[in-house]
Amino acid sequence: MPQNKILLIITGSVAAYKAMDLLRLLKKQNFDVTCILTKAAQQFITPLLASSLSGNKTYNELFDSSDELGIEHINLSRQNDLIVVAPATADFIAKIANGYADDLASNVILAANKKIIIAPAMNEKMWDNSATQNNIAKAVQSGVLMVEPESDILACGEIGVGKMAAPEKICEKVCDFFANQNRLNGQKILITGGSTIEAIDPVRFIGNHSSGKQAIAIAQTLHEMGADVTFIAGNIREKIALPQHKIISVKSAVEMFDAVQNNLAGSNVFIACAAVADFRVKNYSTQKIKKSASSSVTLELEPNPDILQFVGQNTNRPALVIGFAAESENLENYARDKLHKKNCDLIVANNIENGAIFGSKNTQALFITKDQTQDLGKISKTQLAKLLAEKIMQNSQT
Repeated sequence: MPQNKILLIITGSVAAYKAMDLLRLLKKQNFDVTCILTKAAQQFITPLLASSLSGNKTYNELFDSSDELGIEHINLSRQNDLIVVAPATADFIAKIANGYADDLASNVILAANKKIIIAPAMNEKMWDNSATQNNIAKAVQSGVLMVEPESDILACGEIGVGKMAAPEKICEKVCDFFANQNRLNGQKILITGGSTIEAIDPVRFIGNHSSGKQAIAIAQTLHEMGADVTFIAGNIREKIALPQHKIISVKSAVEMFDAVQNNLAGSNVFIACAAVADFRVKNYSTQKIKKSASSSVTLELEPNPDILQFVGQNTNRPALVIGFAAESENLENYARDKLHKKNCDLIVANNIENGAIFGSKNTQALFITKDQTQDLGKISKTQLAKLLAEKIMQNSQT
């Protein structure tokens, strides 16, 4: 079986030295790696070092006297199966997002017909800057995959998000890409995520702590596996790594219900990962309710539409319906009851751990079907997403 070829672009961050560790890890996984060093990257590592570790010529000039045709940027993008930019500086991400091409590396990106993975590295203020975040969003919406930076003490001595992800994590992302690409081609998946909020008056609302991180991890994993994913997002502040036209933003449970109704047709899989409010305020006040020392406020509630039950019992029910249950006690019993009442094929049951799972990178969960219970233990939300994707893939093959 021929080796998969990776083009590793190294840009001018102090994290460039870690790109050599990534290069060695990729070689151990039997990838054929070729490197491009930007001019700034050569302030940290040399072409000779990169060539010695990769076993291939390292490129750094847009116009190379040995390239008689002068189209090296085209050849490099065509001859490789994946492009990885690690580290990716704020400047280079801006080039990717806005189509600038003033050196070999940026020309390769602009001419690329292959998938691109970036691993950002920069100061935390540069990362948080709205210009950088806008560029990240534009890159992601265009199909670029990202291994998010980590929070740590940075090279400048400041503490915050900006440290390039560990080479092991980037290598895992690359391996997942080759293992999973196109495995869910042709599958149309509708997923809800985040929280719903129910207005009391123009200022106040009833809500919950769901961050949407689990739904985002699932949506991104399925998208990377080739599925056609539509994400109905309730009040999510996190970045959603999907094309913008595939994200439908809603606030209330009724809005989410309407969005599900309008987008359910033709779906093979429905995943109800959102934390949907069971009730909404019946006596909504169009004016801000004033505090009065002599009176109390009584809120009358009425039930919201049950989205999962609607889908599970729909005449156009998708082949696979997956629900989530977040419980503080009797986890398996409550989840199994939900499985039957809502006519689901699978329930992912989360122990809320007294609220600790909300916004966390980790979770504690069970997979519950009609026939069995699988205890996943304490795992990351990314790992859970991968396990759920495997379930979906198995179902699509039966």
